[in-house]
Amino acid sequence: MGDLKTASHHPAFGVIPGWAEDDHAAAFRAFLRTCQGPVLDGLPAGPLLRDAACALGPKIGPAAARAFFEEHFRPRDYAASDPPGFVTAYYEPELRGSRTKSARFHVPVYGRPGDLVTTIGESERARYNGTVTGFRRAAAGDVPYHTRAEIEAGALAGRELELLYTDDPVDFYFLQVQGSGLVHLDDGSSVRLTYAGKNGHPYTSIARVLVERHALRREETGMETVKAWLRADTRRGREVMQRNESYVFFRERPIGRAQDGPLGADGAVLTPGRSLAVDPAYIPLGSPVFVTVPNLVGEDGRIFRRLMVAQDVGSAIGGPQRGDLFIGTGETAGAIAGQVRHEARFHVLTPNR
Repeated sequence: MGDLKTASHHPAFGVIPGWAEDDHAAAFRAFLRTCQGPVLDGLPAGPLLRDAACALGPKIGPAAARAFFEEHFRPRDYAASDPPGFVTAYYEPELRGSRTKSARFHVPVYGRPGDLVTTIGESERARYNGTVTGFRRAAAGDVPYHTRAEIEAGALAGRELELLYTDDPVDFYFLQVQGSGLVHLDDGSSVRLTYAGKNGHPYTSIARVLVERHALRREETGMETVKAWLRADTRRGREVMQRNESYVFFRERPIGRAQDGPLGADGAVLTPGRSLAVDPAYIPLGSPVFVTVPNLVGEDGRIFRRLMVAQDVGSAIGGPQRGDLFIGTGETAGAIAGQVRHEARFHVLTPNR
């Protein structure tokens, strides 16, 4: 489809530095993935947005994509004042695994237990991260669900919940932090693991624990440095990981088309560099968000100024000026994601009718 409205643009977007220079077609393709699910029904004029986006289709050009966003949305500025906005980044890790437990593959990956009862919706995890929200039935009434330490000690053993086994407890821990992963099995096949729930205990950052213990300085808490510290002493590493009592369960998702990827909380396949995890109490899922990170340089060598789509959530992503950038899959993406901790500014696009 040809580009539309290339000569006239809405003045409300002129206040966003870098808006005109972005690749709006790339942002539109990420937005289109959200349009194909039910999440837009929660936005004002959601069905109209879906119809308008689907009518344009994925082959839309940059000018027509820009015109779409300017016609259907207006920017709301979360100014980076007090406190400033802040972004981190996440990725889809790759692990090795097996369907059979062995001396090498000994770390179980559990599916969601049938006796787990959660008291909040998954999109509300950040808002209630300070309280226990997962329980199990007991004779005396509901009790908090098993902690990470209890599960690793065998609380779920013998219940046939194991989806597969992996070979590295540290890599598995970070798989749980990221919420999804690509596992290459020893039979030559691969599966994607997608978030299926958590035990409902508060998420605790082990990087913060290490800083508080003076084991690492704050500037040393990149992901690879933390992994190396955990592996240097297995017993010490396990004790620190268990300080985070939160434990994530997974479900399998077969590998599909070449463009397949991990799923976000809105059910859409995430797009590297265009999908954003947010706190939906402030930024509704499905919303386009223009993110400016002055101290982050993109792969094009320019300051990170990019229209993204709110498609995911996280227990540590709380507040109106907090975002988590999805980088992609694999080791290279993980190395980039582990270094992103920057002040940022958010312009949330809200439907104009």
